[in-house]
Amino acid sequence: MTNQVFFSFDYQDVIDFRANVVRNHWCTKTMKEKVDFLDASIWESEKVTEEYTLKKIINVALQETNVTVVLIGSETYKRRWVRYEMVRSLVQGNKLIAVHINSIKDKYGNTKPLGPNPLDYVAYMKYKKKKVSFFECKNDRWLNYKDYIPFTLENSDIFPIQNEMCPLSLHFPVYDWVLDVGYHNFSQWIK
Repeated sequence: MTNQVFFSFDYQDVIDFRANVVRNHWCTKTMKEKVDFLDASIWESEKVTEEYTLKKIINVALQETNVTVVLIGSETYKRRWVRYEMVRSLVQGNKLIAVHINSIKDKYGNTKPLGPNPLDYVAYMKYKKKKVSFFECKNDRWLNYKDYIPFTLENSDIFPIQNEMCPLSLHFPVYDWVLDVGYHNFSQWIK
């Protein structure tokens, strides 16, 4: 089965070509190699600033996906809409993984130190067995996540810990594109 993948990223990593390496790696594979994902990400042609419109664009783009891949650059963890895409993906039931991309050479042949993991900056709390609230870390403080109100989740198994705030990084895998040989292993990561 072909997975519909939504890539969540900081646009600076598109400018530096790191996000493009991951999103387009299938283009360099031979016909013998199986390509088992379709990219359903958003390519912004113009800057949308209205909150409601941007949420709607993200929600529509995520609708037909079953996997969300957060591409971790230097500033990804700070991005409001990356956080929204992660939370919305989980609410929808998508598989969630994160991939460090700063070890990929940019258009000038440079790499960067790994960026902070965005999954460390978003947490959930499950209570009453199916009620879930989200939190985000800002300025070293955990705050209620305002872009998504608490909700009841039918399949709450993806949130195993109850009555305790739990960062997403404790439950969802994180890879490094270069060290974990993403070119060859990406298909396994998204299964």
